[in-house]
Amino acid sequence: MDKHPDGSLSPTDRNVLKTMFLTLFVDLIGFSIIFPLFPNMLEFYQLQEGNSGLFGTLMGWIERVTGSSNSHAALALFGGALVFIYSFLQFIMAPVFGTISDKVGRRPILLFSIAGIALSYALWFFSGSFLILVISRLLSGLMGSNITTATAAVADVTSEKTRSKGMAIIGIAFGLGFILGPAIGGISAAVWDMSTISNWKDYGVNPFSAPALVAFLLTVWNWIFVFRKFPETLAPELRGKGKESRTINPLKLFHVESYPGVSSVIWINFVFLSAFGAAENMLTFLTFEKLGYGPGQNAALFVFIGFVLAMVQGGYVRRKASDVGEDIVTKKGFVILIPGLALVALAGSLQSLLVLLIGLFFMAVGSAMIIPCLTSLVSMYAPAEEQGRILGVYRSVGALGRTVGPILGGILYWKFSYASPYIVAAVAVIIPLMMTVKLPNFRKESAAT
Repeated sequence: MDKHPDGSLSPTDRNVLKTMFLTLFVDLIGFSIIFPLFPNMLEFYQLQEGNSGLFGTLMGWIERVTGSSNSHAALALFGGALVFIYSFLQFIMAPVFGTISDKVGRRPILLFSIAGIALSYALWFFSGSFLILVISRLLSGLMGSNITTATAAVADVTSEKTRSKGMAIIGIAFGLGFILGPAIGGISAAVWDMSTISNWKDYGVNPFSAPALVAFLLTVWNWIFVFRKFPETLAPELRGKGKESRTINPLKLFHVESYPGVSSVIWINFVFLSAFGAAENMLTFLTFEKLGYGPGQNAALFVFIGFVLAMVQGGYVRRKASDVGEDIVTKKGFVILIPGLALVALAGSLQSLLVLLIGLFFMAVGSAMIIPCLTSLVSMYAPAEEQGRILGVYRSVGALGRTVGPILGGILYWKFSYASPYIVAAVAVIIPLMMTVKLPNFRKESAAT
């Protein structure tokens, strides 16, 4: 039975959504600050450490194994490998934290994960050596369960009729975070080199410490905000009622076949994010090599992408998805995404900013329609007492896709060309499009129960 049969949200639930919007918005600013910096950061460590240290060792190994003489391609492959490690840790931890939140509630897990992320940014601030940077990214990946927990909290306070609106709010937070985060990262790195201050360089402060400081301060504020404003959303009578017992083995958490539609949406998300991640994570390497873009120019591109995401999710998805049908909006998103990927590949060949912007526009519109609607669908197929676990599994398999995608994109970039990740992704997206067509009708399923 719907919690809000008339499709409305209670004042308390609206406050929860507002709180989750703000906390995810701030979290995504901190998360995306690093995006436009990645190629330049890797180049900095390459110059800083040369053939010594962890960076030199790993880079030398990659060059020996691949036999690559193209430094841009080698950096892209190396960058893909780093994102692979980060996302793999999210894959491991998301279902674990999701299951634990079903037992102890959303609030303690959210506070714990935000505190861990703040610590990772503090390490990034002092990452004069590549080893410290890697440790900070590992910790950030391990603590990246806050998005899963926040998503479960939104599912707790929404009904079938309001679910897509709630998930669209998460999408809007992502979009706005992706506007400000890369902009702050690019601008702060460009205008404030903190390594020039006195002897701070001796303590590991580096040219990219300013973005790390901003991310740290925002995350500390976020922790205080959640501590003061976020009420527990999982009712005591629902805690620990799911079918799965707590386990630290993520493979044992993937038993969701008993709920029609859940497994299908999870694997649609996996294939989509594997393909999309292969293209998405190579964007800054493409612009770095073919257009000569630095942090500031890449930041401007991410602002453009984030603006489109926020407009589509805040407008069309939030207002129309539940009426049109989340599955239909998802299919439309896949159809729009395919030409976007092809155009970005063409933009590199033509070295055309206009073609790149058109391609990124279609990519952003397509993904803005797909991501919140898939999350709504998997939540609608899942029972209330297992929202945390199933959304944790969903996010975890998504993180696995984001694990496979970047390393696949790096290999394609290195082995063939900058265009190959986008061409392969455009073809691969046809698979989840076909899978979406065969999804069961969740409205019929819910009416029968």
